[in-house]
Amino acid sequence: MGLSMIKSHTAQANSVLAANTIAFTACFAVWVMFSIIGIPIKELLELSETQFGLLVATPILTGSIFRLPVGMLTDRVGGRIVYMVLMLAMIIPLWFIGSATEYWQFLVLGLFVGIAGASFSVGIAYTAKWFDKEHQGFAMGIFGAGNAGAALTKFIAPSLVVAYGWQVVPKVYAVAMLVIIITYWMFTYEDPAHHTAKNVSVKDQLKALNDPKLWKYMQYYSLVFGGFVALSLWMTKYYINEYGFDLKTAALLAAIFVLPSGVIRALGGWFSDKYGAYKVTWWVMWVSLVCLFFMSYPQTSLVIKTTTGDALFDLSLNVWVFTALLFVLGIAWGFGKASVFKFLSDEYPNNIGVVSGIVGLAGGLGGFLLPIMFGVLIDYTHVNSVIFMLLYGATAVSLIWMHFTFGKYKRTDNTKQAHASVSTK
Repeated sequence: MGLSMIKSHTAQANSVLAANTIAFTACFAVWVMFSIIGIPIKELLELSETQFGLLVATPILTGSIFRLPVGMLTDRVGGRIVYMVLMLAMIIPLWFIGSATEYWQFLVLGLFVGIAGASFSVGIAYTAKWFDKEHQGFAMGIFGAGNAGAALTKFIAPSLVVAYGWQVVPKVYAVAMLVIIITYWMFTYEDPAHHTAKNVSVKDQLKALNDPKLWKYMQYYSLVFGGFVALSLWMTKYYINEYGFDLKTAALLAAIFVLPSGVIRALGGWFSDKYGAYKVTWWVMWVSLVCLFFMSYPQTSLVIKTTTGDALFDLSLNVWVFTALLFVLGIAWGFGKASVFKFLSDEYPNNIGVVSGIVGLAGGLGGFLLPIMFGVLIDYTHVNSVIFMLLYGATAVSLIWMHFTFGKYKRTDNTKQAHASVSTK
């Protein structure tokens, strides 16, 4: 157990929430570290856009795959010990990234470090069980604000790269993780009542996959979280290539998307508690669709033949307009990440570790596949904004699916209510 001076259940719950959020912030910073150090590595190894996409996405793959098993393990043995082991396991490979010289070495070490991403499934289940249903959305939103760890990397890593070289970044992160681990052990607690009964088998836990609703939430999360991770990994390089900024300026501009999207998740949880997950998610999809429509527009110049010669009109998307749209998109996705997990806490209160692992897996796989697809599309089309065209299409699919499936459920509920009303008369 943690410090004995914290005795009340409420105080312990708040301590666990704070410690989980800090640990998740640190883990997320590690998870997206290649978004910054990958840029000088790309130049050093002369990588293509597709190879760069694979480099930054490799840690996301491991973090995604491990989300389900660690979520199940959290239900059975408790979040505190699982979180500790997870953080300890990443320190050694994290340190050795600074000594890697070959492309394959970065990929292999990235796979090991990627388990940092699985911390979400541990923390979300561990946090949710300390709070009642009326406050779970807000508590999970606060924890999910640890996504802002991506912004932490945008602020810290570029300065370290410029001052000392990219090799020092993973070593600094490894030392920082040791400090986080010690602090975490001091301020977290375990309640045996939160554990799943030992006679519940893995097969029983995975029965949630038979629910078609869960697959819908997986698709939503693969967009709002997977898209968030993918753009967190890609936007620094996008600003460099599309607008010609240096590394530090590009990272700061990218943080305008990353930081609010992470922090606002707590507010998204509160809105989901107050107005319902459906309404919040519906508006998230519409706002995303509008922003991505304009962001998809490629840099364009129009030449018109006139009586005095050619007239050139620049129809490019101004960097400040683009950044404003990116900011709004980040806010929307921050709300969406919270609303999806409000759906889960409402519908699967006794199986939250497993379902959060499953949905987190889907979101992580989105974050893994999208950067690779970005690289392939840019190598093929040579148009940087094609990445937003892809996201626009995915959002349109989500919106259509949401309209038809929720409409079906609403009609079913209305029919049941009507029958119940008739039977009581």
